[in-house]
Parts: sequence; C-alpha cells; structure tokens
Amino acid sequence: MYTSEEILKKVNEALEQLSYDRRPKSLYEPISYVLSLGGKRIRPVLMLLGYNLYKEQPESIMMQALGLETYHNYTLLHDDLMDNADLRRGHETVHKRWDANKAILSGDSMLVLAYQRMAQCDSRHLPAVLSLFTETALEIGEGQEYDMTFETRNDVTEDEYIEMIRLKTSVLLACALKTGAILADASEEDAANLYKCGEQMGLAFQLQDDLLDVYGDPKVFGKAIGGDITSNKKTYMLINAVNRANAEQRAELMRWIEAKDFDRQEKIAAVTRLYDAIGIRQLCEEKINYYFAEAQKYLDRISVAEERKQHLRQYANSLMKRES
Repeated sequence: MYTSEEILKKVNEALEQLSYDRRPKSLYEPISYVLSLGGKRIRPVLMLLGYNLYKEQPESIMMQALGLETYHNYTLLHDDLMDNADLRRGHETVHKRWDANKAILSGDSMLVLAYQRMAQCDSRHLPAVLSLFTETALEIGEGQEYDMTFETRNDVTEDEYIEMIRLKTSVLLACALKTGAILADASEEDAANLYKCGEQMGLAFQLQDDLLDVYGDPKVFGKAIGGDITSNKKTYMLINAVNRANAEQRAELMRWIEAKDFDRQEKIAAVTRLYDAIGIRQLCEEKINYYFAEAQKYLDRISVAEERKQHLRQYANSLMKRES
C-alpha cells in the first residue's frame, strides 16, 4: 500500500507527463498552465487512496484521478473569471494572462477533457463512474449558483450555507473516494460509506478554511488572513455572527458590511472582535469537530482491515492539521 505522500508524488508526475498534441496549441496552453500551478491534489489522492483500500497498484486508475483533478481545476478557472481574481496559487489567472474569451473556451475544453479522462476506464465500470461524475458536476454548478446568490443576501441561514458548501466543495471529495471504491470493486455499502466519509470530510475542510481566514497564521495559511471579512463573503462565520448578534452587535456588523470606503486592517480587527464577543470561533470549531467525527464514523464502517485504513486516516488528519 502507498502512503498519501507517495500517491501525491505519482499524481504530480502523471500530470507533468500529460501531453496536449491537438491543435490549435493556443487553446490547450492555458489548460496545461492551470494544471501546472500546483495545489494539494486532494481529489486525485483521495480517489487513489479509496482504491488502495481494496486493491494494490492504484496507479492503474491514474487517468480517472487526473480526470477529477482536471475537472476541479476547470471549476477554479471559471471561478477566477467570475470573481475577476488576479492570482491563483501566486500566479496570474488565465483571464489575466490571456483574456476572458480564452478562459471561457479553454475552460470548456478542460471540462470535456475531464470527461474524456474519466471515461478511460474499463467498460464494466464506465456507467457507474460516469453517472456519479455527471451527478457531481451538476451539483457543483448548483453550489456555485447558491454561492453567487448569497452575495446579495443578508438573511442566509446556517443550513443554507452548509448545503451550499456540501454541493460546491464536499461532493467532489465524496465522488473521489466513491469512484476509487467503484473501480476497486468494493461493495455498494462500502462505496456509499466512503461517499459519506468524503462528504463529511469536505464539510469539515471548508469550515476550517472559513475559520483559518479569520484566525489562521498567514505563514501557515499561505495567504493574508481576513480576505473573507473585507469582501463580505457569506461564510459560516459571518452568517452566524449576523444571526446570533444582539441588536448593538448587529448594527455594528452591518455598518462594516455596508461600508464602501474603509481601512482593511481596521475592518478585519473590528469584525474579528465581534466574532470573539459573539462566540463564533468556538461555534465553528465545534462544527468542524462534529463533521470530522462523522467522517471517521463512516470510515469505521468500511469492511476492510483497520491497517488498510491507516493511510486514509492519516491523510484526513493531515488535511485537518490534526496530529492523530
């Protein structure tokens, strides 16, 4: 069995070896560029770890794992265009390096390539793999639409937010694990439990991202903290602060949300103080712990020997920055 570090190395090597020999070359350059920018490669690693629970040589399904990574990066390419973001992983976004038209067209081709790569599995597994992938892709689009509509609302509920991040983030992690299980001929029960494991892990992971944007160490987090606060992004933190604040706290919070001209550091400090006073950090940490524990419960139910689960458990812990 491979460790997650060994699998990650294999994924990056396989991505580097992908060739784009179709024409025009200019259409495929942005795709190669996006996939070369790095990242944690969480989804392909999870797919291969899911497969490795049952069978050796997870590299035998590498093309499907790369298909999922291609799809994930396609969504980021289009997200960056919708957000008009300048940088992705410290590099220029596609629409900045080229233009918006290229981002749309290369992104569309990237989606097709993702399907092509996913479909390169044996015919016996093809219907199940494509059915799961298609459902997942539809759900992710639905999650993105919810996320965009939340931008204009100040009455988003916690339940609505959890459902949005489940669709936008969690289902792709769930799809990764379940696809690995399907391709390894796992039982339907195990495949379903791995899906739920990935889903709950994804919820914990996204809520942790919300938390770290406010309370994280910039050196560890990899970017300046407070971006969600300055952009009024509807995160678990902000939604619960608005819904749980007393009248005075809510009035101050709304002043900062509605402010057009403000000092960035002053706004971050003021909103963080409000979060502290309302108890938002503890609330978020409790929710993260709940979803992480749920993920572990579903992994416990998988019908393979405990030692075969160790690398997936360790990887989940590393994603959540836990020691054990």
